[in-house]
Amino acid sequence: MKLLKFIKEWILIFAILGGVSGYFIYTNLSFLDGTHAVVSKAVDILQPLLIFSMLFLTFCKVNPRKLRLCKYHWWLLLFQTGLFLAIGVVLILLPRNEMRVVLEGAMICFICPTATAGAVITRKLGGNASHIITYTVLINLVASLVIPAMIPLVHPNPGMSVWNASMLILGKVFPLLLLPLVSAFLIRQLSPRLHFILSHYQGLSFYLWVVALALAMAVTTRYIVHSEVSLTTELWLVGVSLVSCVLQFYLGRKIGTPYGDKMTAGQSLGQKNTVLAIWLGYTFFTPITSVVGGFYSIWHNVINSYQLHQHNKQTAKLRE
Repeated sequence: MKLLKFIKEWILIFAILGGVSGYFIYTNLSFLDGTHAVVSKAVDILQPLLIFSMLFLTFCKVNPRKLRLCKYHWWLLLFQTGLFLAIGVVLILLPRNEMRVVLEGAMICFICPTATAGAVITRKLGGNASHIITYTVLINLVASLVIPAMIPLVHPNPGMSVWNASMLILGKVFPLLLLPLVSAFLIRQLSPRLHFILSHYQGLSFYLWVVALALAMAVTTRYIVHSEVSLTTELWLVGVSLVSCVLQFYLGRKIGTPYGDKMTAGQSLGQKNTVLAIWLGYTFFTPITSVVGGFYSIWHNVINSYQLHQHNKQTAKLRE
């Protein structure tokens, strides 16, 4: 029982380690060499499906009538979109060099929406799950608009106009960020019985996230191994992911404190859908930028695991 409890408490760390080690084990098994192309394509299909499924199951639990906007939501939103757009403007003006990759990574860290498991972790930490779900919906809506608008300007696609590139990106981002929300709300209205069944599988979304995280870490490891950028640039990406993670958890808690909701605000801003961040990196930017999503995943899961450990420790003391 103690071993099972330990695994559940640190399962996110195990997912990260499993993804990294799984990549090296897989690539070093010579009899599987012929499957690399097929597996790569399968992962490209599976990752978006997992992201969609996680969001869909999460939004099935959301009652639109119970969504409540808080004043601090607007401050969090201003911080995320403001930094994303500001860095984007700098990149438009900056000459092409390896530092662009680092700034692109920072953009991903700041605009990435709140994790689908955010409500689960927040609830376990004693925060307000309803408030973080509301912000998750809000940031997904905003991200689905600003990402297609800014990326073609920052990372233009040769031979394609800005408008066509924006529409192409919107076509890939919309199904992942908005379609799960629309689908969940439609099922709530059109098929209450099916919605009732789906809403009772919220635990599944967390474990889908674990699987998606392991796959995302394997993809990130692949890009690190095959990257042609300098080690210095890669270390800069690692540093950016750490600084942005700590900064967002810290500022989130600071912003939420005057409203008596520091834990929820901290999780809303700091806990990211890193699977989406990794997907954004290798899909729309220079593939090596997916490193920031991978390492951000490590940092925020270490922070979450530590917070859960401390919370469980405090709760046990209160019961004594």
